[in-house]
Amino acid sequence: MPVDVTPHDDATTAKRKLVVVGNGMAGARTVEEILSRGGSELFDVTMIGDEPYGNYNRIMLSHVLSGEATLDDDDLMLNPMAWYRENGVTLYSGDSAEGIDRFAKTVTCASGRVIDFDVLIIATGSNTFFPNMDGLRESDGRLARGVFGFRTISDTNGMLQMATARDDVRAVVIGGGLLGLEAAYGLKTQGVDVDVVHSPGHLMNQQLDERGGKVLRNKIEELGVGVHTGKRTTAVLRTDDGTVSGVGFADGESLPADMIVVTAGIRPNVELARSAGLVIERGIVVDDQMRCEDEGSIYAVGECCQHRSEVYGLVAPLWEQAVVLADVITGANPHAEYHGSRLTTKLKVAGVDVAAMGVKGPEREDDEFVQFYEPRSGTYKSVVVRDNKLIGAMLLGDISKANFLTQAFDEKVPLPEERISMLFDMGTPSAETGAAELADDVQVCNCNGVTKGDIVSCVQSGCTSVSEVCAKTRAGKGCGSCKPLVGDIVEFAAGDALTVDKSADWYVPCIPLTKPELIDAIKRQDLRSVSEVFENLAPDGEDATAKMPLSSLLRVIWGTGWNREPGALFVNDRVHANIQRDGTFSVVPQMKGGVTSPQQLRKIADVAEKYDIPMIKATGGQRLDLLGVKKEDLPKVWADLGMPSGYAYGKSFRTVKTCVGTDYCRFGLGDSTALGIAIETRYQGLESPAKLKLAVTGCPRNCAEALCKDFGVVAIGDGKWEILVGGAAGAHIRKGDLLATVDSPEEVIRLCGIFIQYYREQAKWLERTYAFVPRIGIEELRAILVEDRDGIVGGLQERIDEAVADYVDPWLDRDEPRSPAQFTSALPLLPLPQVPVR
Repeated sequence: MPVDVTPHDDATTAKRKLVVVGNGMAGARTVEEILSRGGSELFDVTMIGDEPYGNYNRIMLSHVLSGEATLDDDDLMLNPMAWYRENGVTLYSGDSAEGIDRFAKTVTCASGRVIDFDVLIIATGSNTFFPNMDGLRESDGRLARGVFGFRTISDTNGMLQMATARDDVRAVVIGGGLLGLEAAYGLKTQGVDVDVVHSPGHLMNQQLDERGGKVLRNKIEELGVGVHTGKRTTAVLRTDDGTVSGVGFADGESLPADMIVVTAGIRPNVELARSAGLVIERGIVVDDQMRCEDEGSIYAVGECCQHRSEVYGLVAPLWEQAVVLADVITGANPHAEYHGSRLTTKLKVAGVDVAAMGVKGPEREDDEFVQFYEPRSGTYKSVVVRDNKLIGAMLLGDISKANFLTQAFDEKVPLPEERISMLFDMGTPSAETGAAELADDVQVCNCNGVTKGDIVSCVQSGCTSVSEVCAKTRAGKGCGSCKPLVGDIVEFAAGDALTVDKSADWYVPCIPLTKPELIDAIKRQDLRSVSEVFENLAPDGEDATAKMPLSSLLRVIWGTGWNREPGALFVNDRVHANIQRDGTFSVVPQMKGGVTSPQQLRKIADVAEKYDIPMIKATGGQRLDLLGVKKEDLPKVWADLGMPSGYAYGKSFRTVKTCVGTDYCRFGLGDSTALGIAIETRYQGLESPAKLKLAVTGCPRNCAEALCKDFGVVAIGDGKWEILVGGAAGAHIRKGDLLATVDSPEEVIRLCGIFIQYYREQAKWLERTYAFVPRIGIEELRAILVEDRDGIVGGLQERIDEAVADYVDPWLDRDEPRSPAQFTSALPLLPLPQVPVR
């Protein structure tokens, strides 16, 4: 259903009617530039967008897919719905333009709406290019189930739903350019097995030469992503019921897949313009003022247009075009012209820093070509010089010279005689001094078109912290690779006036207190509900994003003595189960140490049959997961199981994985099973800033994977145990750091509690131990927790003892629900995808 966001303006003026077809990054940026030039006094602005949202940052979708951001993230939504009302812009979202009458000067929409214009801007962007492949589409033209592009929120949502539906999803990404590698990286962090297929001979062939592509390939393969270059995909393989099963190649080989992501390039979206009779080649042909050929009042901007035979797929040229077009149609500079863009790219690809500009290699015999190639460290650098001018550069891994090379590429600094010094700090400006020496018109943030001059002006207008500057200019709000340089420029521009962003240390955005200060304030004022905390400690009132971290913190402080309120908890925490993509829930009963009995197994089987539970799956934490339980059945399932909660749904102590230790193993050096059960019995279900996964292994062969857990214990013989903390083996891979070596199971259990309580009190919300431990430092943790340097271990022990004594199995809510609606079904709210029954 189209959404009409119309400003209320009773004033009647002779404003001209400006219509913008397209509410993406180019269209909305152009409107911003027009408004900044007084355009609201000249035009009644109407925008048409086929997605049901305001303008959002497509670059951030990679971060959403990888879990580094969410669809609710402020950095994703550039112009929320309120922005249009506040700026007097009428937005028809969820509608699409289907026809342009150039002579009647009208735009007709899919909804039937007809909109008059005096000036028309076409900003329809690009579409994903889907190569000709057998099986790619259904008979009605829709993409086959399991096939995605990677261009919209809808694409990203679909991939996330499929990636998290089960543990063994396999994906093939077709296209090894920037977008394809970002898709592969994001899916890998979601636990998906990923292969990238690329028909050219090396990755990112548009930006990198063969050697650079080889270095990048090594980095991508280190992430666990399969890379297949020189492979042309000819078919999407499907089962009899139409489900995707893999891809086939021109050489007759194939790869299995449940999901296929096509990132084989983009094509300008020109069909609307073509049907209107505008001149189309690769894109909509425009002149230097972005005016469509042979038109007086129709313009085009962004990826849909073709200027001087060039079409652009990066955002920086879009911003330059938007500035020129705004100057022209507002009259701010009626003679403004766009002469094309010299492309420089600086970004982070799947965690790897890349910078590229100009040509990829020498093209003439007398071109100077300097390379540095070190595959072991993942570093590649090259420059191409012609007639004493830099015409190309490439940096991969170490991009510290990118700022100097960008200026040299724009002919703003002279080249050193020793060309090698362009790649290393040998007489040219270093990374540290580069911020001061950058020219004002150097683009610092390619994603949002922010120059050094913009940042300096922002500081001079009164913004003296990095966060203020980023919020006002949007610098650093895209891929994030420019944030260090943004910080350097702010520091350079602000000088002694630089202010530290104190809010970076606040536990939640709306309360100006660090976590220890917040805990102290809550205790002193005896605040036991989220609303009380907001009322007493949040100067500007409540913030919805703070509810979950605050409710978690209150449970850490007060245990069962906190006051639970509606809306303070995520649905998982309200119903003590993990919601699935089809609206059903996952139930994981506790199996301490992974040990079960015939009686428990019979109960699980009986419950699954009784409640028609479609899937039972062994988890990585040595438990059984009952998937597909209806919300209203949860209390009855728990009662019939007669087993405690396994906490597979919350930010809490989850499980302790064990090997068989000395019970049966011929190599066992310690009773890992008994110790794992003892740890889980003592610390089960403890609330924490993020989930805690533990393991105890009975010998250094590490069958229980204790080296990569939040808290891992390894028997090393002679009754001794090594304790490791801060490990990870999911979206992030990290071997735990050695906290201590102890000589008894009792000491392991004691130190486990001390570490957990310190983590509960000091960690940021959602900060896993693999980030917390390096942030604090393992030597510092040893000094605090093992050596008791600061004399706080006694207090930590006392508070963890209180938390343990306060434990209540949450599945006992089945006897007395916390609210009438706690276990009442609210489905279906909307059509949901169905989880397959196996």
